[in-house]
Amino acid sequence: MSAPGDIPNGVAKGLKHLDLDGHDLPPSPAPSTPTNGRKYALATELVYTESNDQFNSSSTPIYQSATFKGGPGQEYDYTRSGNPTRTHLERHLAKIMCAKRALVVSSGMGALDVITRILKPGDEVVTGDDLYGGTNRLLNYLRSNNDIIVHHIDTTNVEKVKAALTSKTAMVLLETPTNPLIKIVDIASIATAAHAANPKAVVAVDNTMLSPYLQNPLDLGADVSYESGTKYLSGHHDVMAGVIGINDEVLGDRFFFMINSTGCGLAPFDSWLLLRGIKTLSVRMEKQQTNAQAIAEFLENHGFKVRFPGLKSHPQYALHWSQARGAGAVLSFETGSIALSERIVESTHLFGISVSFGCVNSLISMPCRMSHASIDPATRKERALPEDIIRLCVGIEDLDDLIADLSQALVRAGAVRLTDNGFQALSAEEVEGESRSTVLVMDG
Repeated sequence: MSAPGDIPNGVAKGLKHLDLDGHDLPPSPAPSTPTNGRKYALATELVYTESNDQFNSSSTPIYQSATFKGGPGQEYDYTRSGNPTRTHLERHLAKIMCAKRALVVSSGMGALDVITRILKPGDEVVTGDDLYGGTNRLLNYLRSNNDIIVHHIDTTNVEKVKAALTSKTAMVLLETPTNPLIKIVDIASIATAAHAANPKAVVAVDNTMLSPYLQNPLDLGADVSYESGTKYLSGHHDVMAGVIGINDEVLGDRFFFMINSTGCGLAPFDSWLLLRGIKTLSVRMEKQQTNAQAIAEFLENHGFKVRFPGLKSHPQYALHWSQARGAGAVLSFETGSIALSERIVESTHLFGISVSFGCVNSLISMPCRMSHASIDPATRKERALPEDIIRLCVGIEDLDDLIADLSQALVRAGAVRLTDNGFQALSAEEVEGESRSTVLVMDG
């Protein structure tokens, strides 16, 4: 390894070997293996962290300080470059992400911005045709302003991806499950193909839809795993954060240099909030998955086209379960009518109309009107994104209450009819001709 004097100061700070607790950085996972050699389960790792805090604090302290006293050579001097609370969070995240190093920034899109800053004019990016709207927007900017070539491919088709890969492919950017079409991408096969086409290509996977609790892209051959900490990791939508996990030390140094240079590192208080949220990830995710599975089955049983990897009707069910440990808690379904979808979304009470997902509260939205509205209608049509699609982000509420809320919304909207045997789905013709009297049944 080069001496600190041979590399930029920002990178040198990132290469410090010992933190305040005496742990090696990098790599940064907080050690927590029991003395008997038995590895803790992930649910335990999420909660348990080791620290040599001088007061034996049960909760990691917030070092709400912009500066630290002392001379050259100390670990912390300016919070833009590093902060003990942020360091503790990064070590903890690296452990649960199966990474050698983790870095945290101010948002999920901030994380992607850091990752894509390693691209140079003329570089080529291969990515999916079903992407989060913010990701699509950033890639369009890079294409228009930085001379980056972006190829949007159906990443569920490995052969199509292989055909797009060349020696000029600098980055492969994947999401799985995709948002909102819930398509599954074969991470391992694409990572292998990308590295064969260009050994220096960086395969980055947005893991926000599942979190490290359910999927670890680095174990599947990816070079970078990143996600919005605002979602499942936090779980309460009270903090904005982005997380980057890497195993390659040089790549980690490049990302750290950019974070230190731009000042987008996560603030101490936000780091503390995220660290607190991570501890309950297991219990939240288990409850949310259980609720989502039941709701997906409920909607499918009533004739809707439901997209959810927990359903055996999903065309990539086997692939998903070969690389993930759960189905997550985001599903989408189609009604066949934009107007009908709008009425359903407007008729729920427990499901709040909002963008984002991963929160303890259940949310509902129409992606083409909200999270993906930045993708122009022509592009949405080209990528087969249904305008009527509804996305449900399932929370931890009582399942019966959630299904009751959806049921009344479907009836009020005119999507189903109440009969002596329960609910009966309406045909497309019946939906268009359904009278107001059906909606009033629930008011009586």
